[in-house]
Amino acid sequence: MTRHRTARARPPLALAVPALLGVAFLMIPLIGILVRTQWSELGTHLTTPGSVEALKLSLIVSCWALGISLVLGVPLAWLLARVEFRGKALVRSLVLLPMVLPPTVGGVALLLGFGRRGLLGPFLDDVFGITLPFHTSGAVVAATFVAMPFLVISLEGALGGLRPGYEETAASLGASPLRVFFTVTVPMVAPGLIAGAALTWARALGEFGATITFAGNLPGVTQTLPLQVYLLLQDSPEAATSLSLLLLVIAMCVLIALRGRWTSGNAVREDHHAVQTDDPVAEAPEPETGGLVPAGGRWSLHADITGFNQLTLDAEPGTTIAVVGENGAGKTTLLRALLGLTPRAHAGLRLGDDDVTALPPHRRGVAWVPQDGALFPHLTALANTAYGLRAQRIDREQARARARVWLDRLGVGHLAERKPAQLSGGQAQRVALARALAAEPRLLLLDEPLAALDQTTRARVRHALRTHLASFGGVCLIVTHDPVEAVSLADRVLVLAYGRALQDAPPAEVARNPRSPWVARMLGRNAWPGTTTTDGLKLAAGGTVTVADPVPEGSQALAIVAPEAVSLHRARPTGSPRNVWPGTVREITASGSRLRILITSTDVADVVAEITPQAAAELFLAEGTEVWCSVKATEITLVTV
Repeated sequence: MTRHRTARARPPLALAVPALLGVAFLMIPLIGILVRTQWSELGTHLTTPGSVEALKLSLIVSCWALGISLVLGVPLAWLLARVEFRGKALVRSLVLLPMVLPPTVGGVALLLGFGRRGLLGPFLDDVFGITLPFHTSGAVVAATFVAMPFLVISLEGALGGLRPGYEETAASLGASPLRVFFTVTVPMVAPGLIAGAALTWARALGEFGATITFAGNLPGVTQTLPLQVYLLLQDSPEAATSLSLLLLVIAMCVLIALRGRWTSGNAVREDHHAVQTDDPVAEAPEPETGGLVPAGGRWSLHADITGFNQLTLDAEPGTTIAVVGENGAGKTTLLRALLGLTPRAHAGLRLGDDDVTALPPHRRGVAWVPQDGALFPHLTALANTAYGLRAQRIDREQARARARVWLDRLGVGHLAERKPAQLSGGQAQRVALARALAAEPRLLLLDEPLAALDQTTRARVRHALRTHLASFGGVCLIVTHDPVEAVSLADRVLVLAYGRALQDAPPAEVARNPRSPWVARMLGRNAWPGTTTTDGLKLAAGGTVTVADPVPEGSQALAIVAPEAVSLHRARPTGSPRNVWPGTVREITASGSRLRILITSTDVADVVAEITPQAAAELFLAEGTEVWCSVKATEITLVTV
């Protein structure tokens, strides 16, 4: 059997040779340490009292430097990654400065800042009795100064790669900013934090220049292992080489333990939902459910939204509103305004009898389920569902018990101990919904919760969602592009365009008289905009449409035509149709047992017709075929906009 090997591209010689020389340049000094080390005397050199004392002091200094770096550097990294403020570039430059500053210059700067005659030195000495130079604390300060940037840079990169949606979802479940930071942010950026901490510790362990300049070289006080190496080079080079080997081994162990986390950019690894079609319990049947009214009662909604979105929303308890519109219409901005998470729009929000406008997101009682669910990847399905309850300071066991009830109600209780990566798309969406409902919100916001699911899973999850929304005690807003979801789940359909409400009506009314071309197309109908005339509509595309009933002139309107009302012909038809246009077939797609034909025409906007496969065969339709379209005047509905 012939084996096919993947051909490897050979690097250009002009690049390969300098690269190899660079590797050799870096390796030769390290090889020199290995070759010159007196292995037989290694144990003796490492166990001398001076070496042991210097090693112990180095460990103390580096651990203290790491601790201070964590206390100061973690908040600083979060600030740089999450907050926009004036002077941010300057602050980041200050963080990076110790990495490019010569260590001895850093020591001089520390002397001028914290020394006995420095800016703060006399104050520290007079008030607190603290003298940093020539003291162990001075060595700690010097090590922290040069090492902390490694932690800040590593963690800032990890935070930058973490989608804010996780933290925003946690806030919507009632978690305070500090709780979100420690229970969601820190666990999810743990690889970057660990990498930064390891590099910080290793850098502090090997610090020399700033330490000797600022803290001096006092045995047992500030003489760390690198300073001991420097002294031994004068009297005992062999011992200095042995101690250098020890520091080299420690540094290599740190780098090996990181396994490329530093060099790979510390990207946050987020678990993705893997659909497990071979799971025998992937989609359990829906259980019988009782009333699911949240414990707090029932809440109406009144919201005055200003900014990019400008509209007023009123809804009674138990109302579900589908929010539809084109991309950029302001749908997600509306949800984020209700959550209090965007400066683009502001919501004056009243839930029931309570005005929550001035409250932060975690105290509004508004739960959010983003499109991807945003399940916390480091928590199980049960822990995810209990998160909002724990944020409300409910006992852990009680919160988990109530969370398990909600998972059972949504048919995913058997998956309670699985992580999000072990759930299918439908299972993950049910867990995300259970998590939001378990938090007992007053207002539930769902941002395209079913968009990522296949048709079969979507139907199952839609059924589960409809069952549980029927007895939800608050108001629910669902952003969707699916007409089936809008009709089957919602009591009202809110149509947005450029942040304004074009239509707010029951689904049946919107289906009969859509006031937006986009909504009409979403519902599968033709919608041609134009200006009304005595006979019908003068289309924006240039043609005209004749209608059965006369209409007032000069109004902007849409001509709504069902695809099945469009007839197709190979030759110009004669007889009763008063609306006839030539066109060209551009696309043919299947729609259930029928075919949808997209026709382009110079007289009107694109026309969609729906015919049977037999009719298409009789007309010999194919892409590029010239056809004639006809619509009876009685089949056209005019809707003013």
